[in-house]
Amino acid sequence: MNMDKIIEKVKTFFKNKNTVTILGVVIILALLYWGYSNQIKTAVNPVTVPVAAQTIPPRTQIKAEYITTIEVSSIAVTTNVYRSANAVIGLYTNVNTVVPAGSMFYFEAVVDSNEFRDTIFDDLEEDEIPYLFNVNTETTYGNSIYPKSVVDIYMKAVDDGNKVIVGKLIEDVNVLAVRDSSGNDVFSDTSNIKDPSYLVFGVPDDIHILLRKAKYITTNSIELFPVPRGKSVSTEAGEIKVSTEYLKDFINAKSIILEGQEGDTSKDTTVVEKDKDNKTTTDTNTNTKTNTATTTTKQ
Repeated sequence: MNMDKIIEKVKTFFKNKNTVTILGVVIILALLYWGYSNQIKTAVNPVTVPVAAQTIPPRTQIKAEYITTIEVSSIAVTTNVYRSANAVIGLYTNVNTVVPAGSMFYFEAVVDSNEFRDTIFDDLEEDEIPYLFNVNTETTYGNSIYPKSVVDIYMKAVDDGNKVIVGKLIEDVNVLAVRDSSGNDVFSDTSNIKDPSYLVFGVPDDIHILLRKAKYITTNSIELFPVPRGKSVSTEAGEIKVSTEYLKDFINAKSIILEGQEGDTSKDTTVVEKDKDNKTTTDTNTNTKTNTATTTTKQ
């Protein structure tokens, strides 16, 4: 009899809409609290991850002694982070990437040796050739020439009359990279900026040949040095060109132009004739001379 009364009271309780609503709200709140608490607990649950025990410069193979481990909240570990020290050992820090002490190892920061490459050659335009231009801290204006800068190349020389020549040889040259004596990017680690040794250019073949000639001529004390431009030049408007034809002719007069290497900016042609003494002379329309016994250069 008592059981029937209990069942009747339960039925009456659930027939009351207000009672059912309140009960439903309580249940929903309890479920939300449980789900939120579980999510927070999972997010703050500590996990162990490898980090750099010291600052690791670019292009460096990672060894076990370069790694330590720390515990952090799992929410701080993103999906692009290595979670095992064994997975990192033997990899290399990427080109132009420094891994600071205490930093996690991100997928894009460390690569396998098969993926290890220098991306500056990807910036070369079609038919461009990379050229290493010797510089130092002084000629880069206190290490103030950066990648993507636009520079002009000036030339200083002493002519055959012992007079000094100074002028702009080439203009609108884009700097692809600035390297130290070991080939590392000078600006890859801002905490330890290195001394510059080379500017890397991408130049057409005729400009490349002209720069090589100027470099290899041992007479006339030829010096080339960069001068930064006031503003950048767009790809469409930034055609590299010889600025002073006189300086180009001066260089060509001290060298030999091989067939097919005159380039678009050069109109020189070499006509060789032998005289009775087996000497070679050149017609008056060329600045470049070769000979079999003696080289005659017209100024």
